[in-house]
Order: sequence, then structure tokens, then C-alpha cells
Amino acid sequence: MRHKLLIISLFLVTACDGSSSHTTQMASIPQVSIVTLHTQPVTLTTSLPGRTTAVRGAEGRPQVDGIILKRLFTEGSEVTAGQPLYQIDPATYQAAYDKAQATLTNANALVKRYKPLSEAHAVSGQVYDDAVASAKEAAADLETARVNLNYTQVRAPISGHIGRSIYTEGALVTSGQSNYLTTIQQLNPMYVDVSESSQDLLRLRRALAQGHLKAAGDNSAAVLLTLEDGSPYGQEGKLEFSEVTVDEGTGSVTMRASFPNPHNELLPGMFVHAILQQGVQEQGILIPQEAVSHDVKGKPYVYTVKTDNTVEQRPITTGEMTNSLWQVTSGLQAGEKVITDGLQSVRVGIKVSANEHQTAAASANDTSSSMNDPSAQ
Repeated sequence: MRHKLLIISLFLVTACDGSSSHTTQMASIPQVSIVTLHTQPVTLTTSLPGRTTAVRGAEGRPQVDGIILKRLFTEGSEVTAGQPLYQIDPATYQAAYDKAQATLTNANALVKRYKPLSEAHAVSGQVYDDAVASAKEAAADLETARVNLNYTQVRAPISGHIGRSIYTEGALVTSGQSNYLTTIQQLNPMYVDVSESSQDLLRLRRALAQGHLKAAGDNSAAVLLTLEDGSPYGQEGKLEFSEVTVDEGTGSVTMRASFPNPHNELLPGMFVHAILQQGVQEQGILIPQEAVSHDVKGKPYVYTVKTDNTVEQRPITTGEMTNSLWQVTSGLQAGEKVITDGLQSVRVGIKVSANEHQTAAASANDTSSSMNDPSAQ
């Protein structure tokens, strides 16, 4: 009887040890959250740094010599084309105009007097012709004097926003001087000049030609803008043109976009980021930002869970980020499971217990799948 009790006790101890070992083994398996990848159409965009440039710009310069008597505008205001900006002392030019006008009057009177005499052969035809030529020359001198007199008022060459005045009343200015008097810039609309590397441009065109991407449609030329402080600009722009020559120094191609600027929020010389919509990747893959890690060289990678629940490290290539989701251009396929949470407790080759985690990417993928699956409806 005592022998049987000993055997039963040993059996119970062994059973308890086995259960405890199994429980410990289960507790040592890391718990991770995963997202199962699906393909979906992904709009490709690129963010390029750029500078704002005025659509039109002009400098106010004197066309005649003289002393500035008045400044006729308010600095920083809006002016219209032809509006007087400065008044240069017109005294000498007014005198030259009056003299030319008197000379023309005398020349016309002489022509009028010689005409009947020439017809009656009382004077030679040469004398009459000289009088006519002198009258035409006097008329040209009068027009030159009139133009110079008008130039004593420096007028705005274009409409726009005028800057500060470089010269003040009493300053001597000369025709053809190197310094301008003031500047005028048209701020609405506003240009944004950006540069894209020729390598990226070639890759985009090749992907479109091979059918890996499709054009974004009628809005393919639409451009969005992010300001210096990171805030979005409220107006949508359009791509005007791109250069056909690659800059030899930078290897980039310059592109220009035009943006409405009704409230002068954009000023010339501002540093901005232009967001260009380049195409649509039909079989795109998005993964959450938190799933992506980087090695010592800065290259991105993720951890995936294989069919046997072991962990694998996978190098990937990423595109643009949208709403905290990285676009994956290579390295992952639909159906694979990417770890999004619990990364601190995993390493390559260990087994994990994976639970599907509902992320923004998963929601987008599920929505896309349900829309494409008739049975889900």
C-alpha cells in the first residue's frame, strides 16, 4: 500500500512539473500586433522645395536728368500701370518744349508764305523745299521736347505692389543710371519654382510608359503648397511648365507652378514645399509608420511573421508618407504579415504570438478589399 502511494505521488509531481514547464514556455513567447498587407490604388506624390517668385517685376528708372521734386506714391501700396511715381524738375524741359513750339510755328509760317511764291515762280523750288524740310525738322524737335517733358514724371511701368523708395526729394538722378528708384512686383498670381532630379523624372516617365503607373487624370497638373511654418496654403496651384534642359551643376530640372495669391500671403523669395501629384500605383502597398525601422546606414526595414510564426527581418524601399503611412515600393507583397507593435521584444528567428491589429492601413485595405469583392456586398 505504501509502495502504491509513492508511485502516485511521483506521478502527480511529474504531471505538475510538465504543466508548469508548458506554462512557462507559453509565457516566454512574445505577443506582437501585426497587419496583413493588401494592395490598393496609391496616388504618388512628391514634395519638392522651392522659392516663390513674382509673376512680373519692374524697376522705376529716370529717363531724363534732373532733381526729384516730389515722390507721388505711398511705399508698400498698390499702384497701377501709368501712375506717376516721381516728379523731376521740369523747368528746363518746359523751356525746351516752348522753344521747339515757337520754332515750329515760325517754320510753318515760312512754308505758308513760300508756297504761293513758289507756284508763281517768284522763288525757286529749292527754297520752298528747304522751308518744308525745316518745318518737318521743327515738328520732330517739338515731339522730342514733348517726350522729354513727359519723362519728368516717372510713371509705373506695370501694376503691382511697390516697394520702398531708394531716392528722396532733392536727389539728382540721371538718364541711364545704374541704380533704380524703386521696384514694383505683381504678386497675384505667384510663381513657385521647384527642382526635381532628372533621375527621379526618368524613373517616373519609365514607370508610366511600362504601365506600372497610370496618369492621375485631369488633375495631374494640380500642385499643393506647404508654407515655411509647415502649414498648408489654402489655394491650389497648377503646373505651368518644366525645363527641357538638365542643369549640369545640380542634375535637376526646373519646374514652375502658378498659385492664386489674392491676399498677398505669398511674398517673393519665400521658401516653400510644393506637393506634386505624379501618378497612381494600382497595386500599391501601405504600411504604418511605426512598423518601419532603420539600420545604422539609414536604410528602412520591417519585421514580418512567417507561416510558422517565426520572425524575419525584411529590407524595404519606401516612397512617400501619407497620413502616417509609408508607401512601399519594393520588399513586401500582399498577404504578408508585418509587425506593428511589440518590436522591442522580437528578434530574428524567434516564434511569436501574433494578433491582427486594426490600423489606418488595415482599415484602408479592408475598405478597398470590400469594394472590390462582390461577395462582401
